[in-house]
Amino acid sequence: MDEAHLESIPLFAGLSRKERRMVAQRADEVDVEAGREIVREGDFAYEFFAIEEGIAEVKRGEQHLAELGPGDFFGEMGLLEQAPRNASVITRSPVTAVVMTGKEFRQIDREFPEVAKKIRKAIDERCRHLMPVE
Repeated sequence: MDEAHLESIPLFAGLSRKERRMVAQRADEVDVEAGREIVREGDFAYEFFAIEEGIAEVKRGEQHLAELGPGDFFGEMGLLEQAPRNASVITRSPVTAVVMTGKEFRQIDREFPEVAKKIRKAIDERCRHLMPVE
């Protein structure tokens, strides 16, 4: 995958060019047609995704939870916590996404802990924004 694609995704934008190149070597780009279930609630998590283009819907059971678009990512919670998926994600338009497996993320974590730290920080910030305000 080309490192330039990663620059347009906020999750990876804070990385240096060298760091993006290293992530690009461990990630793939996938094209998914409209109407496909990318991840299924209850399945084991093996990878996470960052959307480059397109729209996807997040559902738990029949409940609509969110709509995701370019720059959004999903699948990281089950991957990092080694837990089953807590929701399904269905494409509503054709989607192009960057995908990284848990194995590749763990390899980055071991070999380039500063890169993994930056990615985790972006994930943590997103999770804080999703938490309900009391």
